[in-house]
Amino acid sequence: MGKQRAIRGVLVLVVSVAVVTGAFSGVAAAETRASGSIVVADGETVSGLSGFGGTIIVRGTVDGDLEGVAGSVVIERSGAVTGDLSTSAGSITIAGEVNGDVEVGTGSFTLAQSGVIGGNLDVGAGSILVQGQINGNARLGGDSIRLAETARIGGDVEYAEDATFTDDGATVGGSISAEPGIGTGGFDLPTVPSWLFTGYAMLVNLLLGAVLLGAMPGFSRRVTETVADKPAKAGGVGVLGLFGIPIGLALLAVTIVGIPLSIAGAVTFGLLAWIALLYGRIAVAAWGLHQADIDSQWIALVVGIVGFGLLGRIPILGGLLSLATFLLGLGAIALVLVERRRKSGDGEESEPAVEPPTESGESGSGTM
Repeated sequence: MGKQRAIRGVLVLVVSVAVVTGAFSGVAAAETRASGSIVVADGETVSGLSGFGGTIIVRGTVDGDLEGVAGSVVIERSGAVTGDLSTSAGSITIAGEVNGDVEVGTGSFTLAQSGVIGGNLDVGAGSILVQGQINGNARLGGDSIRLAETARIGGDVEYAEDATFTDDGATVGGSISAEPGIGTGGFDLPTVPSWLFTGYAMLVNLLLGAVLLGAMPGFSRRVTETVADKPAKAGGVGVLGLFGIPIGLALLAVTIVGIPLSIAGAVTFGLLAWIALLYGRIAVAAWGLHQADIDSQWIALVVGIVGFGLLGRIPILGGLLSLATFLLGLGAIALVLVERRRKSGDGEESEPAVEPPTESGESGSGTM
């Protein structure tokens, strides 16, 4: 009983801190994806993106900054990043638009003729090819650097003194100079199969899910039952949390004292969001298995994590499924915590009710 109370207390603390401090801060608001192939599809818009995968491809819009590590990063002609691009990758190609600064390390870097960088370019690479437009300055560190005739650079160009530098007649608004302080070279990240990233993500999720089921079997089962019995209510509470938390954070962050609390809350919510996503996947899988007369949280864990992990690789659909399971899991966790706190409160308030029989007994004793 004491163990359950302690676990419940920890969970209440986690949720309370997340809600009070505001979970989605400006830093944590960025969507995080880890997969073999991360694709922002044509017509899709994500609010910032932190990606860790074999490939990151942007055909739609990243409304904010794009950062992460990948085997290759491609901003296609239809793609746009409204903020900064900060990535490390084996190869980086920009054929679309990056409104902010680009600061990258890579084996090879290409700014295609259709590519536009609204701010400055700071790149360290083995080979650099600039064919498009840079509105700011360009700081180029590489072994082989080429400015094509179609290149248009609004500011200054600084390149590594020991690099092989070729200017085919680019339009440069400022000066062009070799700088000894800029290094040459870059790095080549090994090509990692996409299935390896997917498998790794599944393994980590399975391990965390097993910890949740093993450490809190009763709580986990109640969350699963809540999703099955009250899906609309759980989803609605999840939506309220999704929109309510940023408002709470914004109100908290306007004060100097609130800034560190909002940062702590963002980190806390990151963990809670992960747990909510896992619970949502397990719960949906458990509901499906129940229709086949299979009631096992452990089987639901495997089916939910593996099944949704594979479905998550489907552009757009994968993102929608992740959002749905996250909202269900977050709402169910909140409902179960409220339910348990109410039961605990009722139990404390009902304790005095035990006194009447005692008084009755004493009265009877007196008459005797």
